[in-house]
Amino acid sequence: MRIALFITCFNDTLYPDTGRAVLSVLERLGHTVEFPQEQTCCGQMHFNTGYRPEAMPMVRRFAETFAHYDAVVTPSASCAGMVREGHPVLAEQYGSEQLRREVAELVPRVHEFTEFLTDVLKVEDVGAHFPHKVAYHPTCHSLRGLRLGDRPYRLLRAVDGIELVDLPGCESCCGFGGTFAVKNADTSAAMLADKMSAVHACGAEVLCAADNSCLMHIGGGLSRQRSGVRTMHLAEILAATEGVQR
Repeated sequence: MRIALFITCFNDTLYPDTGRAVLSVLERLGHTVEFPQEQTCCGQMHFNTGYRPEAMPMVRRFAETFAHYDAVVTPSASCAGMVREGHPVLAEQYGSEQLRREVAELVPRVHEFTEFLTDVLKVEDVGAHFPHKVAYHPTCHSLRGLRLGDRPYRLLRAVDGIELVDLPGCESCCGFGGTFAVKNADTSAAMLADKMSAVHACGAEVLCAADNSCLMHIGGGLSRQRSGVRTMHLAEILAATEGVQR
């Protein structure tokens, strides 16, 4: 199987360790992963803020860059959702017949990381060891968009040494929402405060999720409180082998 990593511009710019973690997990499972240098943004920011025609060059670039791969894996539920739901809409509205066909053929091969592990590779135990108390925050895109369900939980439960704790009100939005946090700062801050209270209530050492954008928002708030709670992408936990003798 020819696998490509779609790292997303957010991770490439701010959280490169997440991409390295995805690579580490997949290589540990015996797979070779390619990183196409031509990849760029998926166009989600443009799409969500009404600049749909301006997103078209990114749709075309994505279709061209990943056309020849059997699977495209991304550690971002929001970007996976954009490609699978937004790209067909844009191709239909502004694209040629050829682009619509290319997008339609590619979309089924685009997978969020936990989907790829559980649904395509059919694995849950990836050989991780992480002896810490962890809570999982199901981001809005992973919960309501991709409907990941219990896939992340199944992967986390299989991690050796982990203590997985329930996050109260876990299905509530953290208040990030991309530009929502900028345009509606007061509302966003109130939602963040509720989410941080839930994190404190469960006593987790680490909060993880499938989207670094939400973790940036929550982690920033926890850092300002000097809470001592770390935020980590789920892929980083699955890549961890703390204390394992090799």
